[in-house]
Amino acid sequence: MILKCFEVAPFYTNLYIVGSEVSGEGMIVDPAGEAEAVLDSVRELGLTIKLIVATHAHLDHFLAARQLKEATGAGFAMHPSEADTLGAQARFAGKLLGTSGDPPPEPDRPLRGGDSIEIGELRFLVLDTPGHSPGGISLYGHGVVFSGDSLFNFGIGRTDFPGCSFERLMESIKTKLMPLPDETIVLPGHGPQSTIGVERDWNPFLKE
Repeated sequence: MILKCFEVAPFYTNLYIVGSEVSGEGMIVDPAGEAEAVLDSVRELGLTIKLIVATHAHLDHFLAARQLKEATGAGFAMHPSEADTLGAQARFAGKLLGTSGDPPPEPDRPLRGGDSIEIGELRFLVLDTPGHSPGGISLYGHGVVFSGDSLFNFGIGRTDFPGCSFERLMESIKTKLMPLPDETIVLPGHGPQSTIGVERDWNPFLKE
């Protein structure tokens, strides 16, 4: 499996390029920004991007979605309960960053817990992990989990935004992420990677 991470300014969001070494197909997880650099990397890796996934609809996770979709022709996917907030988040991004605030494209593939994403021979299971946002998702497969802003290295996602819930987030982490094998690599939306085993043993939010 091909895996490359970009830490994207100004929110230091992790954007991931995932690809099949067999088929040359790929996907982008959390299209946070720096579209031209990401596209250059896609070309260097020899990938054809088939899908762009946003783990949730907060502005720091989709700012390059439109540009990447138009450049690659890939589908754009997220949980359906997140799609309604895209316009408002884009307008907020415009005010915050001094840009036009053009909304990302409408999602053309809904993703719900239990769905699977196939990229060549690669297969990722969609896990419902709400709490940081109403329809947050994670993607699990091939020894890694893209946890969005649900689980971080020694941390968890914020729950002080509208639509957040600390109780739902903790339930998501404990019932959907903690059952994964200890050696599963956690690839979060921000910060360095970790493993499920390390987070189970040392994450202060998971201590009783």
